Amino acid sequence: MTHATRATLGRAGALVASVALLVSACSGSTATQSPAAASPSQAAPSAAASAASTAPSTAASEAPSASSSGAGSLAGQSVTVIGTWGGTEQDAFLAMVKPWEAQTGATVKYTGTRDLNTVLTTGVASGVLPDLAGLPGPGQMAEWADSLTDLSTVLDMTTYTSETSPALVQLGQVNGKAVGVFIKTSVKGLIWYDPKTVGDLSSSAPTSWDALQQLITTDKAKAASPWCLGVESGAASGWPGTDWIEDIILRQSGPDVYNSWWQGKTKWTDPAIKQAFQTFGDVVAQSYGGSKAVNATNFANAGDPLFKTPPGCLFLHQASFITGLGGFKTAASGTDYNFFPFPDINTQYTGAVEGAGDLFGMFHNTPASASLMAYLVTAPAQDIWVKAGGALSANKNATSYPDDISKRSAAMLQNAKTFVFDGSDLMPSAMNSAFWSAIVQYVSHPDQLDSILATLDKAQKDAYGQ
Repeated sequence: MTHATRATLGRAGALVASVALLVSACSGSTATQSPAAASPSQAAPSAAASAASTAPSTAASEAPSASSSGAGSLAGQSVTVIGTWGGTEQDAFLAMVKPWEAQTGATVKYTGTRDLNTVLTTGVASGVLPDLAGLPGPGQMAEWADSLTDLSTVLDMTTYTSETSPALVQLGQVNGKAVGVFIKTSVKGLIWYDPKTVGDLSSSAPTSWDALQQLITTDKAKAASPWCLGVESGAASGWPGTDWIEDIILRQSGPDVYNSWWQGKTKWTDPAIKQAFQTFGDVVAQSYGGSKAVNATNFANAGDPLFKTPPGCLFLHQASFITGLGGFKTAASGTDYNFFPFPDINTQYTGAVEGAGDLFGMFHNTPASASLMAYLVTAPAQDIWVKAGGALSANKNATSYPDDISKRSAAMLQNAKTFVFDGSDLMPSAMNSAFWSAIVQYVSHPDQLDSILATLDKAQKDAYGQ
C-alpha cells in the first residue's frame, strides 16, 4: 500500500466521534449473478451541471417525477453496475433505480457478485471495469483511488455534504478527493431475538456481557442452542465473524485499540485481539448446528432458526440490514423479532456503536453514469430502499422507515457516544480477505488460534507495507 493510502486510512481513524448528524429522526433493469465484471463503457467527460440536468427531479417529499425537463435526453443509453447485492437486496436496488430509468429512458445493467474484491482488483489492473461499482469498503476504495472518478465533477457537493454526515463524507475521500458516496448505511452489533421465546426485552434487555450470559443460562432450555450463527457468503465467507470480532474489541478494549488494530499498528497476536477471538470462540461453541453448520450456513439465513418450532436458538448477532433478509423478511417486526444493542463488556466504553455502509464509486464518467450517481445520493432514491426495510439512509432527509425497529436502529446511530466504522472494511483488501479466511479456519479449528493469529501478523506486514 502507498504512503498516501496509509495516510488516508489514518485520517479515517480520527472519525471516532459523535454521530448525531448521521441519521435524521426517527422493470427496465437487467441483472445477472456472475463473478465477472460488466463490460466497460467508453469514458466521457461530464460536469456536475450536466449530471444535474439529466438526473430525475429530487424533491425530498416524493419520488422523482417522470416529467422532469431532463427526461429522454439519455434514452437508449445504459450504465453498467457491479455490486455485492443478490436476492432481496438486488431487488431493492433495482427498485431504487427504476424511477431513474423510467424518467431518463436509460437502463441499468447490474451484475451481482460476492467476490467483489477480486473482480475489482482484477479490473483495476486490466482496465476492464463497470461504469459504477459498489466498493467493498473505504480501505479498498483508497487503494483504487487513481482509477475512480473525482465525484466533485459529477455531484453538487454543497448539497451532498449538507445532506450527509460529515463522517461519511470524509470516509468517501482520498487525499481530499471525493471518490465514494454512501447510498445506504447500517448499525452493527445488534442482538436479535423472538419475543415469543425469551419474552419482551424492550425494557429489560441485558446491558452487560455478564448479564447476557446469565440470561442465556436462565433461558437455555427454551431453544436448541443459545446462538444462531452463519458465516458463509461465497467468496466473502467469514465476514459475519469479523463483525463479531470488531464488536468485541470495541467493547472489550475500546476505540483506541480498535483503531490501532485496523490501521495495522496493533498486531493480531496482541493479547487484546486474541482475547476477542476467544470470546467469539465461546459463541461458536454454543451455536446452532455446531461449527460445521456455522461455516456452511449463509449469513442471510443464519437467523431462521429463531423462528423454528421449537426454536433453534435464542439470539442472533447481525446488523440492522438483516430485517430485509431470510426469515426476517416475512416475519412480523416487534411480534416475531426484536433487538437490543450489543451489551457492554467493559463499562469504560459504554455507548460505543459500530456502523457500516454501502459505498459507490464511478470508474467511467459518462452522461448516463453521472446522472445515475447524482440520483442515487438523493433522499427520494434512498427512501425507496428505506421503505422496503433492511436499510438506513445515508441521506438525512430520507426518513420513511417502515417500523419502530428501523427507527430505533437509526436512533442508535444518531445518539451514539462513540461511533466507529466497520474495521475490516477500512483494512487493505489483502488484509480484509485474510481476516475472512481466518474466521472460517478458526470456526473449524479453534485449537489453532495461535497459528491463525501469527499468519494474520504476516499478512498485516505485507498488506500495510511494514
